[in-house]
Amino acid sequence: MGFENIIVNAAEGIATITFNRPKALNALNSALLAELSQALDDIAADEDIRVLVLTGAGEKAFVAGADIKELAVLSALQAKSFAAKGQAVISKLCELPIPVIAAVNGYALGGGMEIALACDFIYAAESANLGLPETTLGLIPGFGGTQRLSRLIGPNQAKEMIYTGKMVSATQALALGLVNQVMAPDALNDTVMQTARAMAAKGRVSLRAAKEAVNNGLNTDLATGLKIEQDGFALCMVSEDAAEGTRAFIEKRKPVFNGRFS
Repeated sequence: MGFENIIVNAAEGIATITFNRPKALNALNSALLAELSQALDDIAADEDIRVLVLTGAGEKAFVAGADIKELAVLSALQAKSFAAKGQAVISKLCELPIPVIAAVNGYALGGGMEIALACDFIYAAESANLGLPETTLGLIPGFGGTQRLSRLIGPNQAKEMIYTGKMVSATQALALGLVNQVMAPDALNDTVMQTARAMAAKGRVSLRAAKEAVNNGLNTDLATGLKIEQDGFALCMVSEDAAEGTRAFIEKRKPVFNGRFS
């Protein structure tokens, strides 16, 4: 289907979603969230796609937050519904069974940072700034920021960012463990795609099992997490990808994974 607020492309097993409201700094509104939800469903159903990259149109912003004009007129019940819808879409992104990279090319604020936090990891341009500035509007993050940020960088650092509403530079975000790599703006896309291609070349079954093991294990105790890992290892072992990978190793050649879950 066609989209008005996002651009979706796919090639070589890698899908890219570009938030495409550059005049509004790619701010999130209800229409964009609905389109993002549909695009994630489409990508999840496409077994040819092994990696997803998210980025923003233009040079200024990844996503500069929610559309304040839309927020300003919400009642309490409407605000709760808006937060619930945003959380549902971002949780869908987090639970996508393939690796997801956020390529943060500018401002990632509020809902934009919350989208980035739901990705598996973040690469940022040197010009990027990240933050949850909702308290400067008399609000709090509503799309999962209070929960995911504290789990990623620890509660004390997260509280400081959330309570003050401050932005951090890409370099500061790297020091906090919020982003994985920082690079020149003109190198961001190439670096992200290099990593995406490296992951896309791996077995889709193993990528899915690894993501499930890490994410589900973080939400439980170590002993339970180790059992999750055992189950994932066993399921991978009987997949076509594992048979191809081990055979290729023995035959001293590169494996060619089919990506099927059978």
